[in-house]
Order: sequence, then C-alpha cells, then structure tokens
Amino acid sequence: MKLRYEQVKKRMSEQGLNAEQLADAVEREGLKGSKVLSAVRNWLRGNDHPRCQRVDVEAIASALGCEVGAIARFSSMVRHHRGSPRKARLVADMIRGKSFRDADEILAFSTKRAAVNVRKALNAAMRDAETFGVDESDLIVSESRVDEGPHIKRFRPKDRGRAHPILKRTSHITVGVEERS
Repeated sequence: MKLRYEQVKKRMSEQGLNAEQLADAVEREGLKGSKVLSAVRNWLRGNDHPRCQRVDVEAIASALGCEVGAIARFSSMVRHHRGSPRKARLVADMIRGKSFRDADEILAFSTKRAAVNVRKALNAAMRDAETFGVDESDLIVSESRVDEGPHIKRFRPKDRGRAHPILKRTSHITVGVEERS
C-alpha cells in the first residue's frame, strides 16, 4: 500500500490542515518527535522514506476524515517471474488504465505466458484493497510495471572445448490498483 500524495494534499487544502497537524495524528512507536514531521513532509512530496506503513495511512485517513481507499494505492509484486522483461511488458501494457474487471478478463484469455503472474499480482492487489472496503467496480489499474530481475546463467558446450553463455532472464512484475477518483 502506498500513499497517493496528490490526493492527500488536495484533502489537506480542503480542510485547512498543515503538515504539523497531520504529523500529530501519525505519531507512533518508532516514529516520534521531529522524525514524524520529516516523514510526513517526505510522504507529501512523494518520497516513501521512511516507508509509509498501514497504520500511518489509516491515521492520515482518519485525520483527513476519509476512507483509506481514497488516499491509498494498493500494489502487489511477483518477483523472479521466469520470463524476459520485454515479453512481460507487453502483457503489463495491455492492462494499464483499465478497470479491474476488464483487466482481469484480458488476462484470463491472454495466451501470453506472463499473463498468469500478472493476473496473480492484480488479484493480490485487489484483495488488499478489499480489506479496506473498496468496491472492486471502483478500482482501476493505475500501475503495471515490469522490472528486470537477476539472470540465471547457463553455458552451452561447443566444439574444441568452448562454451557459449546462455542468459535465462527473470523479471519482477508490479501491479497497483486505486480507487477511481
């Protein structure tokens, strides 16, 4: 779960809150004093350091008087997918910007190998959103990204004692859903 800082800023300006007032609501064990204010300012800039945890997002939502789904992006990641990032990006690009239902149908009937793991990530992100009471008909795929993973290195024996390298590529698939605004 990540904080949608543009939505938080918009709601803060509507209610006349500032970063200090938001920091008072967020204070918890491990994040106290000046660290809280620094963390809140980082989150409002879009930086996720220190990592914004679930309790922080819930505290910010209660301080702003809104639901968690209105200010959060729910994301899931499948790491070490056994396929090249280039091929998996074709699948990830198909669902970006679509509603959850449409994206799920596209992936269910896709013949691409990466569609299985992209669908797993999409369903995991949707289940995370459901825990906060977000209706699945309101969800859109806001983020679908494929990053390069580590290479599995193998060698093919060739003539005269030579060996040619084979790189088996892996990828990390990230899918994020958020409530339609």
